[in-house]
Amino acid sequence: QVQLVESGGGSVQAGGSLRLSCAASGYTMSSHCMGWFRQAPGKEREAVATIDHYRDPHYADSVKGRFTISKDNAKNTLYLQMNSLKPEDTAMYYCAARESALCLLQPVPSGFNYWGRGTQVTVSS
Repeated sequence: QVQLVESGGGSVQAGGSLRLSCAASGYTMSSHCMGWFRQAPGKEREAVATIDHYRDPHYADSVKGRFTISKDNAKNTLYLQMNSLKPEDTAMYYCAARESALCLLQPVPSGFNYWGRGTQVTVSS
């Protein structure tokens, strides 16, 4: 049974930083595409960043230069380092896993097979 458990969310002021973690069990992260998505109230879930089997990262334009996705295959853990946070980054952040080594060029929620329950990030101005 695949389980993804996020941690590291919280409340910060604009300009601050947070590091999200996603621990996986029942799933070999090193062989698959992983991603971070977020969903704000009243909005659709959107892709933030993905990383594939070759550790090739891709980012949404809104977070490029501020967020960094990475994974520790030995720990089977995915990370999202978020710097220079803005109020518009406020959302529930979800870890997602795909049954494929490669990520989609335009990642969508339906392209991912497994999801965590999310961790809340709140950025105040």
